[in-house]
Amino acid sequence: MTFFEHLSELRKRIIYSLYAVGMGAFIGVYLSKYFVEWINRPMLKALADAHLDPKLIYTHPAGYLNLVLTVGVYLGFVLASPIVLYQIWLFVAPALYKHERGAVTGFMFSTIFLFLAGIAFGYFVLLPYILHFLVTPGPLFMIHRDVTPMISINEYFDLILMILLGMGLMFELPVLIFFLSLFGIVTPRFLWKNFRYAILVITVIAAIITPTPDATTMLVFMAPMIGLYLLGIAVSGVVTRRRERRIGAPVEAR
Repeated sequence: MTFFEHLSELRKRIIYSLYAVGMGAFIGVYLSKYFVEWINRPMLKALADAHLDPKLIYTHPAGYLNLVLTVGVYLGFVLASPIVLYQIWLFVAPALYKHERGAVTGFMFSTIFLFLAGIAFGYFVLLPYILHFLVTPGPLFMIHRDVTPMISINEYFDLILMILLGMGLMFELPVLIFFLSLFGIVTPRFLWKNFRYAILVITVIAAIITPTPDATTMLVFMAPMIGLYLLGIAVSGVVTRRRERRIGAPVEAR
């Protein structure tokens, strides 16, 4: 294919992807009211456990409508993501060898699986700890009896979006290590040698991202990150051995 034929093919794939996102957003807006209920459950449960009125509010006349539309757009991207990834695959597949196509397919499935696993961990494990800490009086602070929390559903959505997307991206750590190992930037020996520094970086990231200062939430956040780092070392070992075997170099001593 010529350069302009490549541009024409890219244009076609982008148009199909935009169509998919548009249709996904249309369906997402229709389904968003059900997802809003699902998103609200952890907050309502935390309020009920703290013996508070389990209700959320909105402070703008169009606040709830904006939330429904925003959730619908995010759902649209999620629903359209398989089609978008397929369009990307159709664009790059002709330039790949057969074994490379299998590797890319595995990479796509691994990326989606890890991202969804991060979101599930954030929703079912991390989020309850955070919300319980924020709405329940504890030794670090006491809610005055004349102060009643009135939580805006829009601000709550911003919080939960930050947590879930943050965990989804953090769970992509093995994929990042895979690419770094593929280009020879890191090796399993290097990763293991700097394991203690990785723990320090993970601790700092946990302190920054976690919206609560309690140690329990930080530990809950750090545990899967350490596990993913160890998984990344194993992935790096596999990639490094295959790369060195392919170029005929001796396998790195372990």
